Amino acid sequence: MKLERLLAMVVLLISKKQVQAAELAEMFEVSVRTIYRDIETINRAGIPIVTSQGSGGGIGIMESYRLEREWLKEEELFTIASALQSVSSMYEPASHSTAYQKIKHLIPEKSAEAFQHQTEKWFIDMTAWGQTEDQKALRENISAAIDQLSTISFTYTNASGETLHRQTEPYTLVCKAGHWYLYAYCLIRNDFRFFKLNRMNDLTILYQSFTRKDIQLDTLPWDKNWYQKDRLTELVILVQPAARQRIREWFGNEVLHYDKGEICRAVISLPDDQWLIGFLLQFGKDIEVLKPLHIRDKVKDTIHQMQKVYET
Repeated sequence: MKLERLLAMVVLLISKKQVQAAELAEMFEVSVRTIYRDIETINRAGIPIVTSQGSGGGIGIMESYRLEREWLKEEELFTIASALQSVSSMYEPASHSTAYQKIKHLIPEKSAEAFQHQTEKWFIDMTAWGQTEDQKALRENISAAIDQLSTISFTYTNASGETLHRQTEPYTLVCKAGHWYLYAYCLIRNDFRFFKLNRMNDLTILYQSFTRKDIQLDTLPWDKNWYQKDRLTELVILVQPAARQRIREWFGNEVLHYDKGEICRAVISLPDDQWLIGFLLQFGKDIEVLKPLHIRDKVKDTIHQMQKVYET
């Protein structure tokens, strides 16, 4: 991943005076062009990187800039190392020269035991149950296309079962609610779209370069699209005790309203589409849609259609 590579490059440049771009490209298994883009990213982060030509030249940190070992405290290194271990649940490390190993070598010997304890304290496994190699390979191929600024094409099956051909400029892989998505600029719709990876097939890297648009990922643009007012409908749901904790996990305790006794209602706003019906059905008999009536009717109709299937 790019983040892991950037961290590894910074740590490497701390310990070495200069490194050749070709050497970095071979080490991280990317192109020299990608290395120079990474150098620009590191420069923008406030660490001045300089390049020099000729014999003995290469890439290094500006001599007048002091990047002390204490630039990151041990506790911060523990956190970064733990995060990198979690990232490795998605990608196999290319070699022992990963960012995790380099950070580990920055830890003083007297703190080695504490480092092991802290990095084993928590682990975020972002893979799905029954993780398949196909899904892992798909993420790695998309990641490579993002690094290379290459457009990709694929067939995509939406929530309604419709299969469409898509050609996109890939921007960001996003793990949300245990599922992986691609945030990309769709060249057919001429707008950004969110694609669920397990609905994608026949991925092809087209090697047609594109220029990244200026987007602010910290604003979570996919969430903004999801919660656009014209897509939302307000639901009033009767919630049985068995489903209350799951509703809290999804929407927070503030959506639950208690009437007389144990009667509990939830008021939530969600996009009115086919996904909504599937989401509601996962709660089974533990919830009942009270309003709006057209959503209640859709749920009832879906249940009746399912019943017909199992009666045959």
